[in-house]
Amino acid sequence: MGLSWGYSPKVEKYIPLGDYPADQYLIIAQQAIENLGWKLSHISESGLIAYTGLSFQSYSEEISIRIKLNFAIFKSECVGVQMLFNDYGKNEENLQKFFDEFEYVQFQLKDIWEERLSQFHAHIATQDDQYFEKAPLAVKNKIKNVLYLFIPRKGYVVTPILLILNVLCFLLMMGVLLFHLVQGRAAGLDRYELRDVGKKVWMSLGVNSRDQVLAGQIWRLISYQFVHFTFFHLFFNMFALIYIGLMVENKLGSWKTLAVYLLSGICGGLISVIPYKFIFMGGASGAIMGMFGAFLALQICNAFEKNANKALMISTVIVSAFMLGNGLLSKDVDNAAHFGGVVSGFVLGYLLYNPGLLKRKVHIYQRSAIAFLLVFSLGFGVLNFSPIYQVQQYKELREQFIENENLFKEVYNMTWGMPRAEKLQLIKKNALDAWERNLKIVAKMEKLTLMARDKADLKYRAKMARQGQEIGFLMYKDHQSEERLLKFKIQKKLNEFIRLKADESDKMVKWD
Repeated sequence: MGLSWGYSPKVEKYIPLGDYPADQYLIIAQQAIENLGWKLSHISESGLIAYTGLSFQSYSEEISIRIKLNFAIFKSECVGVQMLFNDYGKNEENLQKFFDEFEYVQFQLKDIWEERLSQFHAHIATQDDQYFEKAPLAVKNKIKNVLYLFIPRKGYVVTPILLILNVLCFLLMMGVLLFHLVQGRAAGLDRYELRDVGKKVWMSLGVNSRDQVLAGQIWRLISYQFVHFTFFHLFFNMFALIYIGLMVENKLGSWKTLAVYLLSGICGGLISVIPYKFIFMGGASGAIMGMFGAFLALQICNAFEKNANKALMISTVIVSAFMLGNGLLSKDVDNAAHFGGVVSGFVLGYLLYNPGLLKRKVHIYQRSAIAFLLVFSLGFGVLNFSPIYQVQQYKELREQFIENENLFKEVYNMTWGMPRAEKLQLIKKNALDAWERNLKIVAKMEKLTLMARDKADLKYRAKMARQGQEIGFLMYKDHQSEERLLKFKIQKKLNEFIRLKADESDKMVKWD
């Protein structure tokens, strides 16, 4: 079994026509394709296109036969994105099946040539002989090698520009990050400090972050689409972008494709702002999933010939499901942006391509206005109704609380021989005053907008502050007299205080 490898695996063979006129060769080829159960999509004077059925190895292949001079150019090419970049031998198998069937059909048609010739010429007289330039995989044929992927051409303008921008941004950002990390290492920073340096650099480079976006830095909803954290992050996103860009831009048009890409990325970024409270996000995957959503919309709108549409639909659904499912299995993937992107891309693609809405013809300017209004409405809703959690303010107050809490530990250092006045001064400073400050800190914390994690921590600290203050009062009162009548009550309260801290430590969330 011969495997074909590559971005779009295919097998292509030049077959001399020999004594066959072109029309007779195409008639035999048409019958062979029908006998094999492949779905004929187009046939004209210059050739034919058909699609194989669904298979486990390769979702579907486009079979094309083009007549050029005295040759028939047979090509079998995978329609969808192939896992592991190979066709599992399907294209070679299609070629062999066709040749075997072709030999049989020659004898099958020998008695009805005149009838079939008459039918063929009557049919091709009504066909668009330029269809080969409009076929779903037509633009792929113009990609001769990897360098061609970076060159804009008709039907493929925005995609290579986005590809170049993403690659250049990645190289620039890696250079900036490396520069700061080298400086940090030269300054003797440890790995935790270097990690903080890296976070600050990524933030300055425009990653998507809930706090910053809700604070008004909405430009991050565009800039994050061009931020990639690793080479493989960039590679797999650009691989998907090229595939879907080749399919969508040729049909939707360059400006509409750019609109879908950027607006889907914005929508994906807005959706990811809602669940992700701490981390920052980057990458083109939200925008790319928007392109997949638009591709599905094109298929729903029958933008492609029926048989081609079916093959493309199967491929796109499988690939989209794989990408979304793979994201769900990884904690490092921005799934919210993926789902937000694919849904918004579908809606935007449908609006921008489909000339009719609710059985009424709607001008492209009106449909564009509706699309932008929908994105604006989503942005308005997220930016105005998403709570701005005061995470950093709470963290700073929490650190102050812990400083005061640590002062209380000094009380345990009292000795029997220490003068009473010194003991009372120690209790007042490290217990009464420290816990009084913490009660004021708790009051400030209660005024903040907090997440569930911080609310739970606040509840614990409020209880700790009240118990600590109560213990401080009891200790101060107890040490004012020599009888020490409250020492057993104080010990009981201290045991409760220690159990409170122990119980909380078992369920503490790790703090950044």
